[in-house]
Amino acid sequence: MIRDAMNELISWKNSPNRKPLLLRGARQVGKTWLMREFGRIHYGRVAYINFDSNERMRNLFEGDYDIGRIVHGLEIEAGTAIDPGKTLVIFDEVQEVPKALSSLKYFFENAPQYQILAAGSLLGVALHQGTSFPVGKIDFLDLFPLSFIEFLTALGEKDLLNLLEKKDWLLIKTFGDKYADLLKHYYFVGGMPEAVASFIKKRDFHEIRDIQQKILFAYDQDFSKHVPPALVPKIRMLWNSIPAQLGRENRKFVYGLVRQGARAREYELALAWLCDYGVAARVYRVTKPALPLKAYEDMAAFKLFSVDVGLLGAQSGLDVKTILERNDIFEEFKGALTEQYVFGELRTKKDLPVFYWSAERGSSEIDFVIQRGAQIIPVEVKAAENLHAKSLKAFRQKYQPELSIRASMSGYRDEGWLVNIPLYGLSTIGS
Repeated sequence: MIRDAMNELISWKNSPNRKPLLLRGARQVGKTWLMREFGRIHYGRVAYINFDSNERMRNLFEGDYDIGRIVHGLEIEAGTAIDPGKTLVIFDEVQEVPKALSSLKYFFENAPQYQILAAGSLLGVALHQGTSFPVGKIDFLDLFPLSFIEFLTALGEKDLLNLLEKKDWLLIKTFGDKYADLLKHYYFVGGMPEAVASFIKKRDFHEIRDIQQKILFAYDQDFSKHVPPALVPKIRMLWNSIPAQLGRENRKFVYGLVRQGARAREYELALAWLCDYGVAARVYRVTKPALPLKAYEDMAAFKLFSVDVGLLGAQSGLDVKTILERNDIFEEFKGALTEQYVFGELRTKKDLPVFYWSAERGSSEIDFVIQRGAQIIPVEVKAAENLHAKSLKAFRQKYQPELSIRASMSGYRDEGWLVNIPLYGLSTIGS
């Protein structure tokens, strides 16, 4: 399985200003596999340390931050010599030993010759527990489920990928039915590596759904394991409300769907935990589409998305026939799967802030607003072939953006003020 993040790791290895690198991402998005595969291909040896339930490593880092002593302990634990420049050192589930996370500062300052990758599923949560974090001493890499392009790569669809890379829209349209069928499969399978691997090997959709349910169960178990008991019910209610939130016409998050009479202040900490864990993500509203978008962020209004389109389908109880045998799947669930998919694709783009916009008065709403360099681009998502763009036209009339994008199941079309990009061609945005 080829991950785009591998290229990021290669750049990190070759950088003269390399710092310890921290991989962030939800459980089971493939962090461990990626680090070990990177080490296998690009290093002479790998010293892999898993800190989960590892009392020896907890004791090792309880002492001072003498790098020589720590490295010797790591060599014993990993069962291999650590040769600077030739050995990749991996700290997996590093959040389980907070002092190991803190030690990255001292590796950077006192022993930069060691090449260290660290990863953890709960790093955001760990930061809220008073962990001494090595600010400015490490770099970050966010890992998400496989994108649609990575999904096609895993399936060996080289010719279809090549057309997208070349933006050969005429040939892409010719094979639009193949792209659409593969996108249906992606809606069901999603991008969790274990689910994708099962799809490649067996094409057994019942097994894939079983894998997804087990992942959801593991998330639920983590809620109980890592969260203060009083907070667990609120986190579960928030998490379980995501399908209902996204199934609304107006997808702005409404606390009343979590529990009747619920207020933001009651769920603020639980929501932060859920997002820090990586299984959910907020997309905030902007009051004005101007540079920089972050300056116009409305912290009180947001949409809440899941980590993966396949997991959202599993959480929503959508069956195989609904997704694979019906032509209106892209509209099903009021287009929630499609908007989740588009968010997932945009999120994988590096340095591409993602927000949404809605009018202060009236019903106009733009599903996503992105910032590409000095350009603000509205992105409207259409799950059907119905291509009326009333909100985009109102937005354009008010703000005059240079470029507007509509993502739909229709073919590529450049109308001057508006470019329609097929949903399966979203990888071309920003390329």
